[in-house]
Amino acid sequence: MNRSIQLRYSEAFKLKVVDEIEKGRYSEADVRKVYGINGGATVSRWLRKYGFNDDVGKVIRIEMKDERDKIKQLEKEKHELERALAKTQVKVLAYEALIDIAKEDYGIDLKKNGMKESKE
Repeated sequence: MNRSIQLRYSEAFKLKVVDEIEKGRYSEADVRKVYGINGGATVSRWLRKYGFNDDVGKVIRIEMKDERDKIKQLEKEKHELERALAKTQVKVLAYEALIDIAKEDYGIDLKKNGMKESKE
């Protein structure tokens, strides 16, 4: 009969392993080798559950209550301004096309002379 062995680690053992990693004595990989811990996620789970330094290397954002609303409001205003700018750019392109047509079809150079007709 071939049985698989399932290891159970005590809380004290888990805390010792986590402590040694957090104090910098061993890395996760080293601790698995030293203590013969199988499974790559086992120690990571212990660190998440028992560790104090689980947030090291993570970005933690601390906000005031109204900051999130203010950010959403500013993003909305930014979006509205971008839309207004896009509409304005389309209008500018249309006016430039009209100026070019006025020059080609009617001989009026609005860029140089304002609304005066050019003499040809």
